[in-house]
Amino acid sequence: MLRAVIVDDEPKAIQGLSWELSNFNEDIEVIETFTEAEKAIKYINENDIDCLFLDIEMPTMDGFQLLEKLDNKDFAIIITTAYNEYAIKALKNQAIDYLLKPIDSDDLEETIGRIKLHHKKYNNTEKVEKILSSFNKKFNRRKITINTDGKLVFLSEDEILFVESDGNYSTIHTSGNKKIVVTKKLKEINSLLPEDHFFRIHNSYIINLNKIKEFLKSDGYVVLENNHKIPVSRQRKSDFLEKF
Repeated sequence: MLRAVIVDDEPKAIQGLSWELSNFNEDIEVIETFTEAEKAIKYINENDIDCLFLDIEMPTMDGFQLLEKLDNKDFAIIITTAYNEYAIKALKNQAIDYLLKPIDSDDLEETIGRIKLHHKKYNNTEKVEKILSSFNKKFNRRKITINTDGKLVFLSEDEILFVESDGNYSTIHTSGNKKIVVTKKLKEINSLLPEDHFFRIHNSYIINLNKIKEFLKSDGYVVLENNHKIPVSRQRKSDFLEKF
């Protein structure tokens, strides 16, 4: 049974969608509903879900702002709205489908099919990633496993210069001026990197400590081997200096 959460500021819309899902489908269970975005964010960040039906037009915080506050989005996202101008933005936010209100039963049935396909694909990818990551850690402790563009990339610590945040994405800058974009927030990438060699020097940056060429004390910047300047946040400066 796939676990679904519905977020919509209109109770009647939640009631209608919940009824459709419970009466015409045996594979999805609505485990929680929310009319307030902040409560939804807290729940989703603390619980495992398989799909999220998310309204866009909500007071205080719209659906896209809600998505930016989620720790991860490893579940199917379905945008529900009465306005069709959000379709492109929905796709950019990793939504697998876009349902216009009032939601048509046939459209919902197609969406459920996409949710099942997404769940199956994600589960298979996750299993392979865990197996390969485990193998990699066991036999080569200096390799870091990155999942990007439907493939696993194995990087050595020495290849990574720094990692830069871009909202829900992160860009890994490697030697040779290569860039690897991953759909993970910076704190998720930080958890993959060994603490003895990498340090989150700023809310938007993680650096490889072995790649530092200079520390400009007066300006509050570090200069890496490729001459790229990275700012040191005031809050992290003392912790950074303790590393040395």
